Amino acid sequence: MKRTIFAALIFAAFPAMAQVTVKDPWVRATVPAMKATGAFMQITSAQDARLVEAKSPAAGIVEIHEMAMEKNVMKMRALPNGLDLPAGKAVELKSGGYHVMLMDLKQQMKEGDTVPLTLVIEGKDKKRTTIEVKAPVKPLASSGSMGGMDHSKH
Repeated sequence: MKRTIFAALIFAAFPAMAQVTVKDPWVRATVPAMKATGAFMQITSAQDARLVEAKSPAAGIVEIHEMAMEKNVMKMRALPNGLDLPAGKAVELKSGGYHVMLMDLKQQMKEGDTVPLTLVIEGKDKKRTTIEVKAPVKPLASSGSMGGMDHSKH
């Protein structure tokens, strides 16, 4: 009985952190001269939260981006305030939509490699937590629901 009460007190002393899951992370492969690529995944948070930052030792610059139609032109832009993660809803980061942009790459991204990513999540209480992700590199021609990352139509 004392152990149960003690455990309950310990858990009550710490605010609940948003439980966030990352599903199917991957990074698009590059050719030798390419200096940018995208990282894609599904992120689900149990509570309202926001993806506020992403980092990777594989790139000099990492930003959260959105591709959207503006006046019949597809445009890509950084989301300086991050990306909302509504409670219980999977947010898909995919080509042609939200994604993590890896720029100033330190080396070529080759199929079969793994890219470490750190995602910074901010809860409603403004407390931040990090999630370490290991994203496999997939071929340039990867398709399916994630599609190709064709930036020539901007």
